[in-house]
Amino acid sequence: MPTVDDILEQVGEFGWFQKQAFLTLCLLSAAFAPVYVGIVFLAFTPDHRCLSPGAAELSRRCGWSAAEELNYTVPGPGPAGDAFPRQCRSYAVDWNQSALGCVDPLAGLAANRSHLPLGPCLHGWAYDTPGSSIVTEFNLVCDNSWKVDLFQSCVNLGFFLGSLGVGYIADRFGRKLCLLATSLTSAVLGVLTAVAPNYTSLLLFRLLQGLVSKGSWTSGYVLITEFVGMGYRRMVAILYQMAFTVGLVVLSGVAYAIPHWRWLQLAISLPTFFFLLYYWCVPESPRWLLSQKRNAQVMKIMGHIAQKNGKSPLTDLKMLSLEEDVTEKLSPSFVDLFRTPQLRKHTFILMYLWFTSSVLYQGLIMHVGATGGNLYLDFLYSALVEFPAAFIILATIDRFGLIRPLATSNLVAGTACFIMIFISHDLHWLNITVACVGRMGITIVFQMVCLVNAELYPTFVRNLGVMVCSSLCDLGGIITPFLVFRLMEVWQGLPLTLFEDKDGEGWCLPSCYLLAHSVLLHGKEKMPFLEGRPEVYI
Repeated sequence: MPTVDDILEQVGEFGWFQKQAFLTLCLLSAAFAPVYVGIVFLAFTPDHRCLSPGAAELSRRCGWSAAEELNYTVPGPGPAGDAFPRQCRSYAVDWNQSALGCVDPLAGLAANRSHLPLGPCLHGWAYDTPGSSIVTEFNLVCDNSWKVDLFQSCVNLGFFLGSLGVGYIADRFGRKLCLLATSLTSAVLGVLTAVAPNYTSLLLFRLLQGLVSKGSWTSGYVLITEFVGMGYRRMVAILYQMAFTVGLVVLSGVAYAIPHWRWLQLAISLPTFFFLLYYWCVPESPRWLLSQKRNAQVMKIMGHIAQKNGKSPLTDLKMLSLEEDVTEKLSPSFVDLFRTPQLRKHTFILMYLWFTSSVLYQGLIMHVGATGGNLYLDFLYSALVEFPAAFIILATIDRFGLIRPLATSNLVAGTACFIMIFISHDLHWLNITVACVGRMGITIVFQMVCLVNAELYPTFVRNLGVMVCSSLCDLGGIITPFLVFRLMEVWQGLPLTLFEDKDGEGWCLPSCYLLAHSVLLHGKEKMPFLEGRPEVYI
């Protein structure tokens, strides 16, 4: 009796229907990019200084240029190790006193300005930017700069908390229902984030959006891999992730055109309401329907696929084998991911690889955004290198398997971080070039881990398996903002030393070796899923 894969060979493994569904679902992947790394533009920190009404009035009266006002009224960089005195401290003087002249007004108060007392910014800050961000609106600088880290950590915390729940819904109630519900909720919360009246509500909406937005991306990922034949599954999985890169490129252009964070948030949120049209455009996964014994719907969808692909209608669909359903008729359980020793090892190794990949991937993006230069061009250049990363995977994974590309990419990413430590901050172009090489390496690792994670589990627990293992990616995302931004206050290269250690040979390469020898990706692999039950092919 034919299985789903046998039927797909007859109706078309990657025909017009699958291509249409693939391009449609890729929009989900592209739309996820602003949620995942939108902090680069939503929370950019421009040059700033303490706002002093008295100094501003003196500048206006004396007719100073902007450069003269900075020179006369703003403290210098201060001694090494002092945390940003120019941005966070002001001269503790009364700028309204009549003794202050227009030429070097502080000269009469002290022979050396470094001897003048400094105080906190009592009247807020002035920002040197034509646009706005959550930093400029809520004054998230100096003692409050950690709140920027919390803003990004909240969305990753939402990813983590939503992983198990959304994964269970997708496996229990269907990929399509999960996709529609999470897309609608994410769109609404994106709009609410844009109109948040204060920082607290901003965090709440960001957290709630994280709870559902990753579930939308994952449901689309699993759905498209289950629509195509086995021979095309890896290709569509990699290209689906490449659509995320398209989202990054588009994001840089939209952010450049809309420099105000609220309008930018609206611009990336409102189009996602169109994903509700998927109710009419995308059918439910036939593999999931089969696992739920809904054979009549499977027959209807297979007939629709055959018609779309220009194939002759099949007459033996009623004989569709329940071979897959023998092992997949049970409801998904978290325990199933750890039921056998072999599967436990797979799950733990994948969790670690997800964690380290996330820390380095997000860390490099944030580090590039915080090191000066042209924010939009630097982001664009580092995003473009993800395209060759996808083609490298497509060209190497079938020829060399998993271990060599995965280990080599980890080594490249770690080496790039190590080299960046010794590059002068003045050589910005060289820093960006090396960072792009590291970004390409960790992108290959990220996509390969996601690929093998989806292939490792059978249909009825696949979505849950991807969500649980990738939840460690979210834990990495929670701590990454604090690692990058707080450590950069101590030394700009300090986060890179941590990235190099996490992604170097010490930990990731042995993990790749163990995983490769456990799940060798050379064509179809057979692995025991549950003790005492039939083996499944992935």
